[in-house]
Amino acid sequence: MIAVLVIDMQNAYFEDPALDVHRERTIQGCNALIASALSHAVPVLLVKTEHEQDRSTWTLNMLDDNQGFIFRGSSQAEFLPGLITAGLPQLTKIRDSGFIGTELLWRLHNWRVDTLVLAGVSAHNCIAQTAADAFAHNFRVIHAVEAIAGNDPELEDRTRELLAREYRQKMLSNADITALFATAGATP
Repeated sequence: MIAVLVIDMQNAYFEDPALDVHRERTIQGCNALIASALSHAVPVLLVKTEHEQDRSTWTLNMLDDNQGFIFRGSSQAEFLPGLITAGLPQLTKIRDSGFIGTELLWRLHNWRVDTLVLAGVSAHNCIAQTAADAFAHNFRVIHAVEAIAGNDPELEDRTRELLAREYRQKMLSNADITALFATAGATP
């Protein structure tokens, strides 16, 4: 079974001008992917990052720089306006990977998922870390290239090349992914 993870489509990440230029394209790509998944009864999970102001959830670089961000309940932590979110389950993480310190693995096993479609931001950080951990947990991974953005095109290209070569992960268009939804079946 296939599931879609939409990762970190939150206001905080698009404060970066290099990522903000991809905002509308990425929202449209994610929304098309979400709509297609839902029409084929494919589970969709919205994955978001949130931190506590007391530093207890901060990453090492946040601690080193004494600068936290994307605090729980803040406008930074909200999903981007226009992103389809209504009625969709959510998962909160505090690290780049959606697997670290979360119940993601349990949810995927309960859905009987063996293949993940990843969308969102950032291609060389949270998407890549989640993809690498998915491989470590024996999930096949597909990157929805029209629904993924980053702020460093060269690094994105090298990361995609590495994930495709070393982990045999596919980089597919939304049309190709929709065709997989239609043929793979979503029955548990």
